[in-house]
Amino acid sequence: MKPAFSVVFLTTLSGAAQGLLIALFGVELAARLGLIAAAALPSQMFFVVGAALSVLLGALGLLASFFHLGHPERAWRAIAMWRTSWLSRECLCLPVFLGCACAYGIAHWLGSPWSFAIGALCVLASATLFLCTAMIYACLRFLQEWATPLTLVNFVLLGCASGFTVATACAAWLAPALVAVLAGGACVLTLAGCASRVASLRRNARLRPKSTVQSATGIKAPNVVQKSRGFTAGAFNLREFFHGRTAQTLRRIKITFLVAAFALPFALIALGGAVPSAAISLWLLCAAALIQYAGLVAERWFFFAEARHPQNLYYRQAS
Repeated sequence: MKPAFSVVFLTTLSGAAQGLLIALFGVELAARLGLIAAAALPSQMFFVVGAALSVLLGALGLLASFFHLGHPERAWRAIAMWRTSWLSRECLCLPVFLGCACAYGIAHWLGSPWSFAIGALCVLASATLFLCTAMIYACLRFLQEWATPLTLVNFVLLGCASGFTVATACAAWLAPALVAVLAGGACVLTLAGCASRVASLRRNARLRPKSTVQSATGIKAPNVVQKSRGFTAGAFNLREFFHGRTAQTLRRIKITFLVAAFALPFALIALGGAVPSAAISLWLLCAAALIQYAGLVAERWFFFAEARHPQNLYYRQAS
């Protein structure tokens, strides 16, 4: 498939926003359960800034999605098929999530006793949005690379990993006592995301297309060799269903995102969570968040590019 950068930025930005809100609520839940010492309890500003960053990331993702529309003025029609379409459900869930995140930040700003309940709603909205976004792709059975539970697992783990990394950087600035705990969570999620993504890569490498040249053309002869795709000019099928990159380019991008999204951020997070200097820790964790996000952009581009649309059996051939 041909990756659309609008969708790449939508899914990675909103995923980070969801993971960040889950991290914030996790801290509040741990405080409610007495798992965080009184001296280490974060200020309300930690939650306010974290929620504001979550809203900003989610809003940027929503803005990016508009660039994927041929007629942005008709964007409201995307929700019309919510009963049957995961895309329509995602279009409904994202604004709901942003509203919950905004309310969560305001509740902490005002010191409201309802902040915990609103945070629980944020987590529910995050989980629902993860499900809707992942199922847009996992439900397409004719794209074998996406039609697997690993698609949902990867979306959740990668979003939570990037969100926890951002939360750790926020803690280095506003709640230093929480850095070690949040850094540990970010490292675990980064490793889990790496394991699940490698598992999906290995699975996809073993896949064999269910369609053949015979089934694509309707010619049942065993020795069919297609020499031309029958086009003398560009067409929608040629533009939208194949990325046009070489196998060598795909291998380079795969290695790049494995290093930038997992290996390098893991090392920076672990180091940032261990150094005694708050300033150095902040710089290391901010660098980890930025590098990890860049790696996840490459990962999401590869996710779309590795999907082999059956129509390419016919339309990619050139004389």
